[in-house]
Amino acid sequence: MLFGYYYFDWTIIIVLPAILFALYAQFKVNSTYKKYSNYTNRNGYTAREVARRILDSNGLYNVQIEHISGNLTDHYDPKSNVIRLSDSVDQSTSVAAIGVAAHEVGHAIQHAEGYTPIKIRSALVPVTNIGSSMSMILIMIGLVIVGISEASDIGFGIAILGLLAYCLVAVFQFVTLPVEFNASNRALRTLETQNILYGDEVKQAKEVLGAAAMTYVAALVSTLLTILRLLVIILNVSGRGRKN
Repeated sequence: MLFGYYYFDWTIIIVLPAILFALYAQFKVNSTYKKYSNYTNRNGYTAREVARRILDSNGLYNVQIEHISGNLTDHYDPKSNVIRLSDSVDQSTSVAAIGVAAHEVGHAIQHAEGYTPIKIRSALVPVTNIGSSMSMILIMIGLVIVGISEASDIGFGIAILGLLAYCLVAVFQFVTLPVEFNASNRALRTLETQNILYGDEVKQAKEVLGAAAMTYVAALVSTLLTILRLLVIILNVSGRGRKN
């Protein structure tokens, strides 16, 4: 009954808006990127050339650029100090690809400058990984114990501890937002001030990065509503346990 309650109860309605928002955000980023992938920048630069140019202009000659397979799997790896550009970005001359590459360079610059939010996010990674991996286990153990009326308070406490552990995911995602927005703002400003893209092309790149940023907002909303759903489940099961 406990597993059926958890997976098939009415509380799924709580996270439904987040699911729809996430689907829309993913559709938006894919469609926007696809749209501006058809727009070649008038200077003829490849995304890799742009990334190298911005890195060098900031004195980051030690940051390497590598190719990685996949579609929009681009990222900056602070441990290896490497920017990895995907199949759809690396050698592309599209405005969309250049926007993505410049965004990843923005992260490299943040790391080099010691940008505070990115330092906080890096510090949260190990704690968040532990919290997210243990949270559901603790919640399920707590709910099982709640079924034993004599130990319902103990079970409730364990379940709440698991919920608090899961809240670390929301904290991490919240800190991620300024990191991503700042990287995009740096990218757009650089593309314009260094005359890499023309004015109308900068606006197109801004649309691409704005759509990508929406996915991070959707992830945070999804986590917050999941926390609410889990809290409702814990309170409901705990209430039933105390009545038995």
